[in-house]
Amino acid sequence: MTAILSDSVRQGTCETVETDCVTNAQFLHVVFEARQRDALPIVVSFPGDPLNARANVWAGNPWGGEDILLTSLPADVNNYFSLATFNSDDAGRYRRRKAHFAALHAVMLDDIGTKVNADRLTLPVSWLLETSAGNYQAGYLLVEPLADGRIADRLMNAIVAASLCDPGANGPQARLARLPRGVNGKHEPPFPCQLAEWSPHHRYSVDELIDGLQLDMSRTVRPARPGGTVVSPPDDGEPVTIPRPTENLVLAALRAKQVYRLPLGDGKHDITCPWAEEHTGGVIGGAAYFEPDDSWPIGGFKCLHGHCADRHIRELLRYLDVELNAARMKPTIRVVPGEIHRVVDVAELELSRSEKHYQRGCLIVIVVTDPGTRETGIQEISQPALVRALAGAATWERYDARSRGWVRTDPPARHTSVLFDSSTYRHLPVLEGLARQPYLRPDGSLMGQAGYDPPTKMFGVFDAAECSVHWKPTRIDAEAALVLLQGLIAEFAFASITDSSAALSAFLTAAVRSSLAHAPMFHVRSHAVGSGKSYLCELITAFATPRRGTPMSFPGDDEECRKLLLAELLRSPAVLEFDNLTGDLVPHKSLCTALTSEHMAGRILGVSKTATVNTRALFLSSGNNVGPVKDMTRRCITIGLDPVCEIPAARTFARPDLVREVLEERGQYVAAALTIVRAWIEAGRPKSAGRALAGFSDWSDYCRQPLLWLGLPDPTASVFEAMAEDPDRDTLARLLVAWESRFGKAPTMVRDAVKQSSFYSSDDDLSEVLRDIADERGEINRRKLGWWIRRHEGRVVDGRRFARAPGNRSAERWRVEPVLPVSTVVDQAGTKSVTKEKASPNVIGGSEGTFE
Repeated sequence: MTAILSDSVRQGTCETVETDCVTNAQFLHVVFEARQRDALPIVVSFPGDPLNARANVWAGNPWGGEDILLTSLPADVNNYFSLATFNSDDAGRYRRRKAHFAALHAVMLDDIGTKVNADRLTLPVSWLLETSAGNYQAGYLLVEPLADGRIADRLMNAIVAASLCDPGANGPQARLARLPRGVNGKHEPPFPCQLAEWSPHHRYSVDELIDGLQLDMSRTVRPARPGGTVVSPPDDGEPVTIPRPTENLVLAALRAKQVYRLPLGDGKHDITCPWAEEHTGGVIGGAAYFEPDDSWPIGGFKCLHGHCADRHIRELLRYLDVELNAARMKPTIRVVPGEIHRVVDVAELELSRSEKHYQRGCLIVIVVTDPGTRETGIQEISQPALVRALAGAATWERYDARSRGWVRTDPPARHTSVLFDSSTYRHLPVLEGLARQPYLRPDGSLMGQAGYDPPTKMFGVFDAAECSVHWKPTRIDAEAALVLLQGLIAEFAFASITDSSAALSAFLTAAVRSSLAHAPMFHVRSHAVGSGKSYLCELITAFATPRRGTPMSFPGDDEECRKLLLAELLRSPAVLEFDNLTGDLVPHKSLCTALTSEHMAGRILGVSKTATVNTRALFLSSGNNVGPVKDMTRRCITIGLDPVCEIPAARTFARPDLVREVLEERGQYVAAALTIVRAWIEAGRPKSAGRALAGFSDWSDYCRQPLLWLGLPDPTASVFEAMAEDPDRDTLARLLVAWESRFGKAPTMVRDAVKQSSFYSSDDDLSEVLRDIADERGEINRRKLGWWIRRHEGRVVDGRRFARAPGNRSAERWRVEPVLPVSTVVDQAGTKSVTKEKASPNVIGGSEGTFE
C-alpha cells in the first residue's frame, strides 16, 4: 500500500493534507461543499458488528453542516456517511432512499488491497481509508455533483462490474462509505479506521472517471455544457434489457464468506448461519438458503435455531452485501418509450428461456396437467395469463420522472397485447404435440427421454423407466411381443382373421401415432349392441394414453366438425373417439383433411387469429351396422366384430377387467408394440408386396408392414373391401356398362342420353341407373346428372372410365373408354419399364396389382 501512497502523491500537483488532523466534520464539509441547501447527506453510527446489526440502525440521521453532530460521534463505533445527498419527503424527513436522491458527490472503491489489486487504481485518489489490516476504501470526489440518478446508477454499477467494488445492499444511489474517525466492528477487537491519504484537490468529472478507471458504460455520458450539470442521455438506443446474472451472486457471496457448506438439491443449500455465535452452544448447523422461485422471488433463508427465528432473507442479503435485484436472478426488461418492438422481442426471448412456454398454431401455449383427471394436454394462455407469465420471466422497470430513476412495474398491457396478437414468434420453440410414451424419430431411432425434444418438436410426458424397449430387438423379440398383444384380443369375437390383424395394427398405431404425420381412422363395427365395440376402443386408447378416453358424438355437419376438431387438436389429445354412431361415417371435409394432412387451419373461437394445429391424434369410432362411406372408405380401417349369439352382452370372459390390467401394466404392453416396430426397422425394413394405401405410406411402414413381416394377414383388407362396396362406385360401374352398351365409343351429350332413356321402359338398364342418380319428381334432372358424371370423370371402375370428348365445354359430350392397369417391371439391369396389362375385374380401380 506504500506504493499507492507514493504514486498518488507523485501524480498529484498539490500538497497532501496531514491525515491525522482530519475530523469527520472537516471531511464531510469538503465532500459536500457543493451541495444544495435543502439536500443533505445521511450519517449512520452504531456500535458492534455490522453483520449482526438490526435494520433500523441503518436508517441514520441527516447532516446539515452541524459540527456538534459529528463531534459527538464516538470514535469507537461504526461511522458511515452516504456518498449522495437526499431531499426530504412530504413529512420533512430525510431518508436514504432512491426516491429521494438529490445528487452524487463522490464514488467509493472497496476492498482495495485484498479483493482488488492496488494496481487497478489508475487515478490518484481523493482519499484512502484503511478499514482493516491491508484493506482500504478509495474515494474519488466529483468536480460537479451528479444530479441524474440514472447516470449515477450506471456509473456505480460500472464500477461494480469492473470488480472495483462489491454491490451495495441498498442500491448504488444509497451506498454508504466509512468516515475517517470510527472503527470496523466486524473484527474482534474492533479495527480503528485510519485515513491513509487525504487529497481533496483530486476531483474528477464523470468522463475522467470513466476513462481513468477504464469503466465499460452502455453509452458515454457527456455534460450538457461546460461547467453545467450532467443530463440524462437521449432515449435513442437506450438498453431495454439487463441480462440475467451468469451466476447466483448469493451463492458466490456465501462461498466468499466461507459459510457455504453443501447443496441439498431442488435449489436448497446448507449453509453456516452467519449469526451462529448467538446460538445456544454455538451450534453452526440448521441453516439453509433457498434459490429464487415463483413462491420466493428473492430466495429464502431459514435457521432452525430460536435466536434466528425473526431473521429472513433480506437480513442474509444485507450481510452478504447483495442487492435485491441481483438476488432475484432474473433479467430486467425496461419499458423504453418508442422501443415497443424491441421490448416485445426481448419479452418473448425471456419467455422462451423459461422453458415453459411454446408456440402452437400461432398461439402461445403451455403444457398443463388437469389436477382432477391427471390428463396432460396443451393449453393456450389468455392475455391476463400472459401478463403473469411475463412478470415471472423478468423484472420489469419503467423510468419515474419524480425520482429520476428506474422503478419496478408490471408488464404493460399494451406490450402484452402486441405479443399476444403476434402472428409469428421468433424465439418461442414450436410445439408439434405430446408423446405419452417413448416415440420414434424420423430416422427410426427411439426417443426415450421425457421433456421437449428440439429436433422433433415433441414434448414427452412419460416416465421412461416404465417403458423399457430393447435398443436392438430381433425377430424373436418381435414374435414374443406379438404373442403378448394377441393375448389381449383372444376373447374378442372378430368377424374374420383380417379383423384381428386390424386390431393389432390399431395397437401399433396408438403406440407410435405421435411419430406419424398421417394415420387412418379405425372404426369398430358389429351387428348388435354389447359386442365389445366400445371396449375394444378403450383397449386401443390405453396404448395411446395412460388416461381413460372421453368419447364424443359424431358431428352432424362439416362446420360443427371443423370447430370440434380445431378446439380438440389444439390441446394435442392422444385420441379422438366418436362412440355409438347411428349413421354412416360420412366424409366431412374437415375430418378428411385431419386424416390425410399433417396440419389443419381455422379460426379459433375467442381468439382473433387463424391458428394452424397439428393433427397427430388417433381417430376412433364405433357403431352397429354403420361404417365409412364415399371418401372415408380409403381413410378408415374397419374392425368387424361378430359374436354370433342372440345376446352378446350376456357373454362371460376370463379377463373381465382387461382395460384396467393394461393400464396398470401399460409400460409392458406399449413396449411390446414398440418392440415389433423397432425389430422390423432393425431387420432392414423388409417390404411385403401388396396394394398401396395412398396417403399413408409412413403408417403402412410402421403399423402394417411389421405385421405382414410376422406372417399376419393384411390389416388394410377392409379398406379395399369398403372401396369395392362403395355405393358410388357400384352406381358408376352400372352407368359405364349401360352407357357403353347404348352408345359404344361415340361421344354423347347428357341431354341425348336422357332423351334416349325415355324411349325405353323403366326397367331398361340405362333408364334405371339414370333415375337412381338424378331422379326428381319422376323426371331425370339433366343438370344433376351432368354434375354427377363430371364429379366422377376419370375414375376407373372395372377397367372403364368416363372421358370428356374434345369440343365446346358448355355442350359437354362424354364417352366410355377402356383403361389397362399399369405395372412396373424392373429388368436385371435395374431399369424400370411401364407396361399396360389386360384389365381385370378383381383389381380395384384397375391400377393396382393384387396382393401377393
